[in-house]
Amino acid sequence: MEPERYEDIVDATRRTRLASERTYLAWLRSALAAFAVSLGVGKLVPELTSGRSIGYEIVGVGYAFLGIAFVGYGYWRERMLENALLEGRFVPFGAIAALGFTVAGAALGLATLVVIVA
Repeated sequence: MEPERYEDIVDATRRTRLASERTYLAWLRSALAAFAVSLGVGKLVPELTSGRSIGYEIVGVGYAFLGIAFVGYGYWRERMLENALLEGRFVPFGAIAALGFTVAGAALGLATLVVIVA
């Protein structure tokens, strides 16, 4: 087996950093989508319907908090990955974060369904 060349190591590092950048931008896109849903559910839908708006507003606030969490976690994760890369380590996506975002997404989806049906 041939030893790795310096160029190969530099290229792998560059690809890893670019992948990390794309992942960070995906967190920001997810946050922007959550903010858009927040605005739609919390402000636009109540204005288009004649029903009570408090349920929609509560769900809209939930989506806004999810967007804020995406921005914060995305930044934190990007910093963790960059530090790990500098040290030659890898930082896996945390099980607690995955569970938290899954539960939040499912809860907001269910809440959205409830306010639409109710």
